[in-house]
This record gives sequence, structure tokens and C-alpha cells, in this order.
Amino acid sequence: MSVPRMLALTTFALLTPLVGAACSSEGAGYESECQVSGCTVTFTRGVDAKASVLGIDAELVAVNGNTVTLKVGGQQVDIPVGQTQPANGLSGTVQEITDDKVVVRLDTGVNGN
Repeated sequence: MSVPRMLALTTFALLTPLVGAACSSEGAGYESECQVSGCTVTFTRGVDAKASVLGIDAELVAVNGNTVTLKVGGQQVDIPVGQTQPANGLSGTVQEITDDKVVVRLDTGVNGN
């Protein structure tokens, strides 16, 4: 086997596991961690928090007790903690509400495995 071919195969073998790796982003009032199947977004409470995930804007509108109001791609939806609701082609699940943050999972329905 030639040296260039061996280097190409080695590089391919090393980079292949990274294709399914998660990516993250951060902006004013949010952090997100995404994979093929969707994103987990942590919104900071008390600020104008809007994230662009999976090509769709997601905005924290309000928190009322254990229910979060999100605007996903212009569609407003109320999601109780631990429940899942459809939101503009995605599935939104509120994972956690604290005094400081709201953690939401937005799924595409695509299995990344």
C-alpha cells in the first residue's frame, strides 16, 4: 500500500467518529447542544432569549408555574415540564425549570444513531 493511500485511510478512520459528534452554540440568553436528532437549549430566565436551532428560531416567551411558553418558528406553544408538544415540525420537551434557566429539548424525529 502506498504512503499517501495509507495516510488517507488513517485520516478517514480518525475523522469518521466525529461526523456524529454534537455541536454547540451560545448567544445572548441561551446555550445549545445539538446532534442529528435535535438540540437541547438552555434559556436564561429574565432576558430576551432567542436561539436559532436546526434552522428555526426558538424563543422563551414565558414561564407560568410548571408550564413554559415557547415560540418556535413563529408558532407559540405551551409545554408543561416533562411533557412533549409538537412545535412547527419539531417536538418540544421541557426538561427543567429553575429560577435561573429553562432547559428545552427540540427534536426532529430523526434518529442520529
